Amino acid sequence: MEKNIILGTAGHIDHGKTSLVKALTGIETDRLKEEKERGITIELGFASLDLPNGQHIGIVDMPGHEKFVKNMVAGSSGIDVVTMVIAADEGVMPQTREHMEICNLMGIEYGMVALTKIDMVDEDLLELALEDINDFIQGTFLEDKPIIPVSSATNEGIDDFVKTLETICSTLPERKYSAIFRLPVDRVFSMKGFGTVITGTLTSGSINVGNDIMVYPKRIVSKVRGIQVHSSSVDAAGSGTRTAINFQGLDKESVSRGDILSTPDTLIESYMLDAHFHYLKSNAKPAKSRTRIRFHSGTSEILGYMILLDREELLPGDDASVQFRLESPVCCVKDDRYVIRSYSPVKTIGGGAILNPASQKHKLLDKNVIQGLENLLLEDNEQTILFFLSLKGYKGVSFSDLRVMTNISDKMLKTSLQKMLARQDIVQTDKDKQIYVDGAFFDNFKEKVVQKLEAYHKENPLKEGMPTQELKSKFQYIEDAKFFNILFTKLAKENLIVLDKSIIKLSIHKVALQVDQSAVKEKIKKIYQGSGLTPPFFRTICQDLDLDKKNATDVLHMLIDEKSIVKTKDDLYFDANEIKTLEQKLVNYLKEKESITTPDFKGMTGVSRKFIIPLIEYFDSIRLTIRVGDTRQLRRKS
Repeated sequence: MEKNIILGTAGHIDHGKTSLVKALTGIETDRLKEEKERGITIELGFASLDLPNGQHIGIVDMPGHEKFVKNMVAGSSGIDVVTMVIAADEGVMPQTREHMEICNLMGIEYGMVALTKIDMVDEDLLELALEDINDFIQGTFLEDKPIIPVSSATNEGIDDFVKTLETICSTLPERKYSAIFRLPVDRVFSMKGFGTVITGTLTSGSINVGNDIMVYPKRIVSKVRGIQVHSSSVDAAGSGTRTAINFQGLDKESVSRGDILSTPDTLIESYMLDAHFHYLKSNAKPAKSRTRIRFHSGTSEILGYMILLDREELLPGDDASVQFRLESPVCCVKDDRYVIRSYSPVKTIGGGAILNPASQKHKLLDKNVIQGLENLLLEDNEQTILFFLSLKGYKGVSFSDLRVMTNISDKMLKTSLQKMLARQDIVQTDKDKQIYVDGAFFDNFKEKVVQKLEAYHKENPLKEGMPTQELKSKFQYIEDAKFFNILFTKLAKENLIVLDKSIIKLSIHKVALQVDQSAVKEKIKKIYQGSGLTPPFFRTICQDLDLDKKNATDVLHMLIDEKSIVKTKDDLYFDANEIKTLEQKLVNYLKEKESITTPDFKGMTGVSRKFIIPLIEYFDSIRLTIRVGDTRQLRRKS
């Protein structure tokens, strides 16, 4: 399959980038009236070239004027090969240096130098220009790369340029594969009969006509109506192509440069990013934490602050892990390249690779975070997954978000997760949403649950167990019921707890009465057994027997857990056998008569209203009966 390759032209203003593109392709990339009047490139220009071997090349012509460097940065996203254009009559100039720094920061590794305007200098000046260039490219990605003298006016050297480009393109490695479709928007316009058209370099994934697409970070959804690659209509486009897409019913005003297209609910919007940052050696002074910056990624420029995570200041030439806190959300993927320019005066000061595209505020000098971010540079898939899970605690991370946060291919990500699940390094807490939690966090949380149960049993030794809802309420910050279900299931499998309907207890917990408590238990039980359907209030029993309220209450709860006593309300408890006999009487009555009034129930029981109301409401509460007007009926056929 033919590789999709994007060539970018970089260099100082008026060094002949646009003329070179025209000499190669016949296409005039300066399309704006102002560009033609002023003779400078302001916006990105686009063209395409077919090499002799049939390889199709997309070309991005980047502006050289210092005022439009942000447009140059936008154009550098998705570029495979760079031609650094340097005019023979001027040599290396300020924007040549800044463009070189940007290309280095963007991780571009392949390219060559076009020494232009050779028709305007003699042999001696040409030699001086070549020496100047050789000194300039030392230590850059263009060191030892070809330097091709050309003249766009006479076409001298153009054939050599094309042959050299063909050689470079034939040695390019395949782009790192990602299934996530992403297209940073660099142009938006309307065409009669087509509607809104968006162009950009497709950086990863693929797109087909008819697909639903979301515009991030605005989260507007639209359907792909048509796709063009190099001015030809196609049904699909893949990574590394200059692509124009027109959309069904999408308003031109709702999209702008800096937005990014992807599939719905795939990318993560974030105001905070962690990154590996290289502070350029050309900077005059150290960078301090909370420096105001301009963050460039894809085609976007966003204002924000740079936070140094492991030091007070950063010296020119140094690298560090940093956090960017931005004024508007961005949608990045791990390993995306970015460029940082100073707020004022505007100048490129550094850049690097995104490590965490959806971060949160970190404590400064947090060794675990700093070490974790440094480890992300090692590209250890399992370590990368664990780091992101460790940051999210009980909430965990979904498979969908892990794709963005780790930038690991779907196949490798699934394989890594399966291995980690098998070793219990991680736990899946939600199968439907595919949410994973760090195994170490999960084990730590299990210990917390066991500790809560131990404390409860100690305080309530006569209670069978702790109500499950009461235990959950101790961790109110966890709202996910599935998390607790998985947790309790695992604790039960490990024989650490016993679950009994709405009660949870440690498996080693046994209710053990002391001698005096046994006596109290028998006394209370005897009173309820002897009082039928007219028991005294529990507080009266405590007073009559001169019992310690807490001790007596613990014993009472034990009788309830044993199902010897039934609680209704208002401090009234009944002997369980009496309730069982009454329940059967009531069922038989309702099967025959279908409904019963309160007076009829009073007649059946022969007790006063003080006991009638709690009893009839008890049968409602256990869903035996249901109130219909002034009567009760069976809720279900028994």
